[in-house]
Amino acid sequence: MKKRTILLMTMVLLLLTSSRLKNSEISRESLIQDLTTTSTIISEAKGRDEMNYVAGELITAVEQANLIQVQAILKDPNYDLNERNNRGESPLLIATHNNQIEIAKALIDAKADINLQDHIEDSPFLYAGAQGKTEILAYMLENSQPNQAIVNRYGGNALIPAAEKGHLKNVQLLLKEGSTEINHQNNFGYTALIEAVALTDGSQIYLEIVQELLKYQADKTLRDHAGKTAEDYAKELGYNHILAELQK
Repeated sequence: MKKRTILLMTMVLLLLTSSRLKNSEISRESLIQDLTTTSTIISEAKGRDEMNYVAGELITAVEQANLIQVQAILKDPNYDLNERNNRGESPLLIATHNNQIEIAKALIDAKADINLQDHIEDSPFLYAGAQGKTEILAYMLENSQPNQAIVNRYGGNALIPAAEKGHLKNVQLLLKEGSTEINHQNNFGYTALIEAVALTDGSQIYLEIVQELLKYQADKTLRDHAGKTAEDYAKELGYNHILAELQK
């Protein structure tokens, strides 16, 4: 369609120029100007035509880990970089799933929405925090704005699963950045501190996570929906090294 438009525009300009020549109404300088204008119009139209990407191409490029194609598509100002597949996943969420760091950075630089959730309520930000995608998470925190009102399907923020899954660096990033609520409670009443004890094996990494949370003043007195604190779980599970930290 665009190629046909370009051809018609070119023909009209050439016919006008031809008519003016026949009527001796055009000088050599005017002819050069007309031809230059025609060339510019054609060049600009071709440029727009080359950037006419079809919906879904960005998702495909990300799925294929094709950084060059992603960068090319992102130059198109009319392309919806927050398009979604049939699972509700945006290109940035897909890149985050696959830990495609450079592609994720390119999308973030282009202002892709880090808070857009899929059908199971994962967002790029929540997923990066929960699943240890540390470099992507760090780039999001530096270059975007997390919406802390958006929670995962369990009612949790990014910090709670980061603590429960042992992602110490993510816990440190989120606490240092400061916008993530350290004492947020999910649908079970769990805080990051409670999950770091109650749902883990009590190994060294969890001791370090507990220490990090306590350093940032995590509330040790909060209880989950079973009425238990982090200290209660440490006692029940025999995590004496963690219990010692909680009782300091």
